[in-house]
Amino acid sequence: MIEARHLTKRFGGRAAVDDVSLRIARGEVVGFLGPNGAGKTTTLRMLAGVFPPTEGQALIDGRDLATAPRDARRLIGYAPEHPALHGDMRVRAELRYVGALRDVPAGARGEAVDRALDRTGLTALADRRIDTLSRGTRQRVGLAVALVGDPPALLLDEPTAGMDPAQSADMRGLIRSLGAGHAVFVSSHALADVETLCHRVVVLRHGRVLAEGTPAELATRLGGATRVDVESDAPPEALEAALRTVEGVLRVTRLPAAAGRTRCRVESAAGIDARPRLAARIATGGWALYALTPVESSLEDAFLALVAGAA
Repeated sequence: MIEARHLTKRFGGRAAVDDVSLRIARGEVVGFLGPNGAGKTTTLRMLAGVFPPTEGQALIDGRDLATAPRDARRLIGYAPEHPALHGDMRVRAELRYVGALRDVPAGARGEAVDRALDRTGLTALADRRIDTLSRGTRQRVGLAVALVGDPPALLLDEPTAGMDPAQSADMRGLIRSLGAGHAVFVSSHALADVETLCHRVVVLRHGRVLAEGTPAELATRLGGATRVDVESDAPPEALEAALRTVEGVLRVTRLPAAAGRTRCRVESAAGIDARPRLAARIATGGWALYALTPVESSLEDAFLALVAGAA
């Protein structure tokens, strides 16, 4: 549904996006990750038809944005991080204006606007001036703009920016529901949101795709270390020093005590289970061992390991 084929965008002599290929099908939510300046927003703008690629193709349901721009754009709902809204307009008037630009038939325009307002929880604010709304609420208006006419392809750039925790939770629920019937490509710095929302993740670095897979696959493959939380009655300094001497241990970090017991997080090389050696070392010290708990790698661990390795 949303497809990039060898997309490249150069500004002067610099390639902001370099040979990016990806595909998002209807019924799928795909996350787009990368450090600042990686080229995520430039990629989304090419897929939205904001500007053309230097090389390659951007296609929406097989329609090339370069050769059939009008047909392709009708299928796209684009919500940029900073939506270009008319501050002096009421929310409903803004959406009706967008509906006219998208050639939503006049007889169906009111229903299309009401549906977008309802989906984004903005019905009660429909007659408020946009410049009186908070930033988080303006983000919701930007998503409502993208939803007018119910386009099947959605491009969302930092959709929870400026939102409080309750608003962010509502937005995640909405994006999850939209994923059932749309192709959704969402760029976000909120890795926990991406981990819970997305079927797949694409990681970009210096304009090139570094990795792609499900959040669980990336976390397992790229987490970079095996982690175990240790709980003992040993004195904190003594336990920390003893664990550092265990073969294969890369790092020991002291954690807050629990029930008066010392806790440390131990990292060893990926794929190495150091628990037997850790238990033996604690026994050698004459201390009681209460827990050796494996800690699963998160998408954040994978992302940081991947970007650090690429650097």
